[in-house]
Amino acid sequence: MLFDQADGFAEIFKGFLPYYLLVVFPILIIMSPMNPVEASHEFSVYRMQQYDLHTVPHGCRSATFNLEGRSLTSWSTSRHCVVGNIQDITIDQFVEIRKRAGALLLVLPKNDTLLTQEEKEHIYLLEMAMIQEEINIPVYFAKWSPDFDDMIKDLQHSRITDEKSGTALEAMFNTVSSNGYQIVVSAPNPQKLESKAVSFHGKLVGRSGTPTIVVAAHYDASSMIPDLSYGADSNASGAVALLELARIFSRLYSSPSVRGGPTLVFALMSTGHSLNYFTTKKWLEEQLDNADSSLLQDVSFVMCLDSLSSEGLVTHVSKPPKPSTAAHSLHTRLGSARLNHKKINLADELLAWHHERFSIRRMTAFTLSSLQSHKDASRSSILDSPREDALRHLVDNIRTIGRALASHIYNITDEVNDEDAALYDDALSVEETSVKQWYNYLASQSRSPHVVTVANQDAGVNSALELAMSRYMEVTTSVHAVDKREPEYVLYGTTRATLYVYSVKPAVFDLILTLAIGAYLTLVYFAIQVFPQFYTEYAKVVTGKEKVY
Repeated sequence: MLFDQADGFAEIFKGFLPYYLLVVFPILIIMSPMNPVEASHEFSVYRMQQYDLHTVPHGCRSATFNLEGRSLTSWSTSRHCVVGNIQDITIDQFVEIRKRAGALLLVLPKNDTLLTQEEKEHIYLLEMAMIQEEINIPVYFAKWSPDFDDMIKDLQHSRITDEKSGTALEAMFNTVSSNGYQIVVSAPNPQKLESKAVSFHGKLVGRSGTPTIVVAAHYDASSMIPDLSYGADSNASGAVALLELARIFSRLYSSPSVRGGPTLVFALMSTGHSLNYFTTKKWLEEQLDNADSSLLQDVSFVMCLDSLSSEGLVTHVSKPPKPSTAAHSLHTRLGSARLNHKKINLADELLAWHHERFSIRRMTAFTLSSLQSHKDASRSSILDSPREDALRHLVDNIRTIGRALASHIYNITDEVNDEDAALYDDALSVEETSVKQWYNYLASQSRSPHVVTVANQDAGVNSALELAMSRYMEVTTSVHAVDKREPEYVLYGTTRATLYVYSVKPAVFDLILTLAIGAYLTLVYFAIQVFPQFYTEYAKVVTGKEKVY
């Protein structure tokens, strides 16, 4: 009976086994523990900024790639996309990646407030190195997420590289046993964006009408990631300070009995140091080169506000003010503010401070800032975010500037009685709630030139600032177009994209797997072919006679 069943089993092998294989293989695939859905992920990523300044290209020039992901230490060719944390990559590694890799994907810190000072300084230097020259490979940034963290750890612990392998056999085993990631970004080719810079200005007419004191600030922010340029210190703090000073002096100038003699002009500009104060340049041309304009006819001095959310003030000047001038008077009334003198270098690609645009037009100008130097890397960093003590320092600096400006306008000395001092303090009191609300609002909005000069001019930060200034004075809005023949700057999009990550095996794994499957099927085929002969010999041994079919 047993041998009869074995005969039937042998007949199946002889005639129908190939058809059964077509059923067995799909069943094995279905039983596989691998979930195709878990093998792919989708992320929003931010492209490194791209712009031209005076025809000199800066930033990333590419957008699309489809490459195998590798860690900072395991990549080797242009077929690899290097993936790592931004605080882990060194400047030397970046230079090498820019020359030889296919793409770069950097993950931002989970919480930048937890970074050490050394880590922050490292990121500052990296940002400066990345933005100085053009980069031909695609460069993207992503916010931290558990999935990205797991992927970086997998790539760091992957044995896919052959460099650490002792033998060729070990290298092959490492290659086959490792998991990999295919990283894909499909984005349109970078295109020039139509950019129009915006300026807002208004004036509080003084009792005598002249001279004129100009208070100016730019409100854009700069970093290597346009959509993440929040610029809490540079220069949300300067824009907030200007709005609060406008509120304080509009209240004083509203009463004829306490109105000051000079006329006050408040001006907000949409582009700052990253684009060489282009808006200020165009605004000055509009006001000074137009015979019908008298706004800047008799300027006493120009006070620019920049980065005011740290302790203390520094007066940055291109030429030290003479003792008898109004600028010297104001600096003296600022108390402990240090004077920092730096000559204008027109050979540099960028001007150092905002006031230099006015100084070039032969106006007495200076910049008030908490920063000691224009080279401070925090002026153009993604780490320029609100700090716990920033609001307190900003309020103190606004109070100091307001008191100094008022004492200059009204020629008030320190020798005042207690009653007058109380009235003085009340009139110049800083509305901390308003300062906090505007500071938090501006520091939560991306204010890159890619946003404030390209977005709809009737919405967003531009309209909000225009509306705020219009509460205190009549506001004039000017739109400044870039020269199409010789553009001072050109901005490029797109600034963000969707990144797809697929969990895959290396290409050599597919080759080895194909060879293994071929060898297995060959072995099965020959086993089937010799099974009847094997069964015949086995039957002779057991029964003592040959089985006849």
